[in-house]
Amino acid sequence: MFIVTNRIKMKSGFAEKMAPMFTKGGAIEELKGFIKIETWSVQNNEHDELHVNTYWETLEDFEAWKTSDAFKQAHSRPSGGGEKGESPMLGSELVISKLETKLEK
Repeated sequence: MFIVTNRIKMKSGFAEKMAPMFTKGGAIEELKGFIKIETWSVQNNEHDELHVNTYWETLEDFEAWKTSDAFKQAHSRPSGGGEKGESPMLGSELVISKLETKLEK
């Protein structure tokens, strides 16, 4: 399993507001290899950080998502903006991890 995390830096106060936009569901749910999506918010003094984690059976499944019509549709939505239509996003970083081991109850 692969976990792809988009670490999005946001203006303070926006991570919690924006998080539900990423877990509304949609066409991503029908894609081959998609397992789940979840969001985590991290607050600090300078900015918020929203981690959008998508879980995939294979890295190829994730790569197919990035070039899909479903991806284009999901990313064409308004950003939820800040004042005067400004985006609350300050930047982002994509991190791809492979699950090696786990222990579950």
